[in-house]
This record gives sequence, structure tokens and C-alpha cells, in this order.
Amino acid sequence: MILNRNDQCWCNSGKKYKKCHIEFDEKLAAYKAKGHEVPSIDMIKNSEQIEGIRESAKINNAVLDLVQEKIKVGMNTEEINKLVHDLTVNSGAIPAPLNYGGFPKSVCVSINDVVCHGIPSEDTILMDGDIVNVDVSTIYNGYYSDASRMFMIGNVSEEDSKLVRVAKECLDKGLEAVKPWGFLGDVGAAIQEHAEANGFSVVRAFGGHGVGIEFHEDPFVAHVGKRGEGMLLVPGMVFTIEPMLNQGDYEVFVDEDDEWTVFTEDGGYSAQWEYTVLVTEDGAEIIAY
Repeated sequence: MILNRNDQCWCNSGKKYKKCHIEFDEKLAAYKAKGHEVPSIDMIKNSEQIEGIRESAKINNAVLDLVQEKIKVGMNTEEINKLVHDLTVNSGAIPAPLNYGGFPKSVCVSINDVVCHGIPSEDTILMDGDIVNVDVSTIYNGYYSDASRMFMIGNVSEEDSKLVRVAKECLDKGLEAVKPWGFLGDVGAAIQEHAEANGFSVVRAFGGHGVGIEFHEDPFVAHVGKRGEGMLLVPGMVFTIEPMLNQGDYEVFVDEDDEWTVFTEDGGYSAQWEYTVLVTEDGAEIIAY
């Protein structure tokens, strides 16, 4: 798409191109000319889309707050699914996981050695000492948000508590590395360095992703990497950061029976936290948490 200076800007701001994104596009082109990977226009959200994602995230955050209030020893994971489903629907929204690619529930609940995509069940009971990831994703007025939190059930061992704590620290260090005109590799490097310094491995098979207009969009957000490498980060990009840390090796496998639940290969425990993040002119904004 070639725009003249007086054409309406591609971002639908209603402004002329010369008053809106022309300098932005010239800067992007300069990085591309130097051999850097740059985002396509459809990865850059306009103000209307960003506001829609924020509204979706308000519901997503409220759902996770409710889970945080109610989760306890002896609860089965189907009860968590019902909490999530009911509040989401009663808020006028849709649980994004439900029927996504055949996923049968409204939330992912992943316990101990389950890395991600755990399917809620009346038969799965939260036990004293468990560590649990609850991953909530919401569609509201066509816009998507996505976040997860870890919960420690009852008396959790010092080793497992450290895993949960360091996973959160890795998420926050990844967030700190998000800078306009920086690189996705900066995010992965910050996460990987802190995880490995604390004796944990970072899952490679899964990562963060663009989000907002669809559940999963480009770019893929790796949680390992090298600074100065990977896709250029620019204002308006919205994506998740969701590092998964393992106590042992980073290798994982998918359960052959349900074709969803992801386990650690060696049986070590895993922890994950997730934000939906907006790249801003001066850093990053957490939209869903």
C-alpha cells in the first residue's frame, strides 16, 4: 500500500498521513533496510482497537481476581471452570478457550507437572502443596485479552515456591525489556538469563503471541533469545509474555489421550505467569494480568 502525504492514514485515525504515521513508516523502513525483521501493519493496533482490548481485559482481570478469591484446597478444577465461565458470560463476554480448536472448557487449569492447557475436571482435586496455573482468555465485542496467574495451594514446599516466584520475576523482567524500537530477542534474553541463573529451564515449544483481533496472532514471542535480535518492537504492538519455567529439563510432551494437556518430559514441576502487553511510545503497558 502506497500512500501520498495527504491521504488518510492507514491507522484509521482520520488524520492525513503526513500528520500521523509517515515518520513512523519511514523509521520502520530504515530498520528493514538494515536487515531487521519488522512488524507488518496488521500487527500494529490503532487507538480504537487498543481501547477494545482494554475493555476485554477488564473482564479478564476481574475473572482472575475471582479465581484468586475462591481457589482453595479440596476444590475440583471443574469448579474453577464454572467460576470463569459464569462471570465471563454474565459480563457479556465469551470465554475464548471454549471450543477453540476443540478445547472443551472455558479455562486452562495446569497443576504441578502440567505445563499448560490442562483441562478442568470434577475428578481433579486441588491438594495441599499443589502449584496451579489458571489461564483465562476473554472475547468482548470481538476483542481478545489473555492472562494467567499462579496459585500456591496450602503448604507449598520451599523448592516449589521458589519456582513460582522466579517465574513471576521472569515475567516482570521480560516486561522491563519491552522498549519501543527494541527487539523481541531482548525480552527472551531477559527471561532466559534470570531463569537459568536460578537453576530453572525455559520451555521452548510454547511462547507468547500477538493478541487482540484474534486469539493468537503474530508475532511468536519466544522466552529465550539474544539481545538485539528478533522482530523490532514498535508502539501499537499488543502481545502476551508468558514464560513457562521447569524445575528440570525444558522438554515437554502432549498427552496422547486428550491431545491438549502438556506435561514436563521428566516429571518436574512447571510454573507460568502471563500478561497481555501494549508497546507504548516510552515503554510498555500491562493490559491484562
